[in-house]
Amino acid sequence: MASYRSIIILLLVTAGLFAGLAWWLEVRDTTPELLLTDTTTGEQKTLEAPLTPEEHDVMNPVITNDMNPTAVITTNKGVIELELFADVMPVTTGNFIKLAEEGYYDNTKFHRIIDNFMIQGGDPNTKTANEASYGTGGPGYTIEDEFVAGDELSNTRGTIAMANTGQPNSGGSQFFINLVDNTGLDFDKPPFTSKHPVFGRVTSGMDVVDAIAKVDTKERDIPVEPVVIESVRIETKG
Repeated sequence: MASYRSIIILLLVTAGLFAGLAWWLEVRDTTPELLLTDTTTGEQKTLEAPLTPEEHDVMNPVITNDMNPTAVITTNKGVIELELFADVMPVTTGNFIKLAEEGYYDNTKFHRIIDNFMIQGGDPNTKTANEASYGTGGPGYTIEDEFVAGDELSNTRGTIAMANTGQPNSGGSQFFINLVDNTGLDFDKPPFTSKHPVFGRVTSGMDVVDAIAKVDTKERDIPVEPVVIESVRIETKG
């Protein structure tokens, strides 16, 4: 009788363990999961809580916000497409979109190219042959610096950021695309001496960006053979 009772108790304990395991697995299955895509490698990975989908939209607009506009930069080296973070950087992206739609960037050049650092463009002076003036031009006004924290708003490889004079609120039309992780250019990271707001990320054509980075340059990092931005077009969704 004692043996029979022991068997019953063992079966009940085992059943309880299986029930608990099933409940635990069910809870795990309902944990919020986010599928992230690395825009450089295309590799996908799943992220679980503690981030909610709403929090993730704010921290990673490039991955989750399908409504952000796309900038299509056509150059004499190929086409570069970027997602513009209009959801979290409205001032900076709004200015870039305005200038692009006015044709401001058409036939300008990438005038400053430093391999393993960045490629810079957006200066209207580069439409002329006066190379001494390259890097000094702008639209005749400056915009407010937008400093928003977030992993996807850091100066990492493939992001586009505002160029400026180093003084607050001095950005206008010039921009650069990061070739490597340049987090020292972030407003909230050491050495805190450069503040270049990120407002988008390359989603297609990083190979074109890398090819531009390899061109021969001369004094002041100006390309020997011009790298021309033939046009910048904005595509919106919805």
